[in-house]
Amino acid sequence: QRQPAKTLWYDRPRYVYLEFCVEDSTDVKVIIEDQRLVFSCKNADGVEFYNEINLYARINSKDSREKRSDRSITCFMRKWKEKVAWPRITKENIKPAWLSVDFDNWRDWEGDEEVERAMVEQYAEV
Repeated sequence: QRQPAKTLWYDRPRYVYLEFCVEDSTDVKVIIEDQRLVFSCKNADGVEFYNEINLYARINSKDSREKRSDRSITCFMRKWKEKVAWPRITKENIKPAWLSVDFDNWRDWEGDEEVERAMVEQYAEV
């Protein structure tokens, strides 16, 4: 029996970020394609999580990556068209119950590119 992981997302000028909120994840698999992301893992209790997202717009899958922490798995995906805002993360105009905007990280884009570059470099070092 698998279920979708609670997922937060936010938009930046060059990247779109997705955070799958699963603590103590194991067997993490992330497949990032140009228009789709597939995520799966298990938690400490053996519960299986699975999310498949057809993305709103095309991304550069070769310049996208993920980072696992004890509390979540964060994916940052390079937009094909930079500086174009995404009104949503999904191709379809529907909002699954498990998907929410990450308002803690949602910001106005003014002068945000340096902050974003620093975030990506910080993730890359992990």
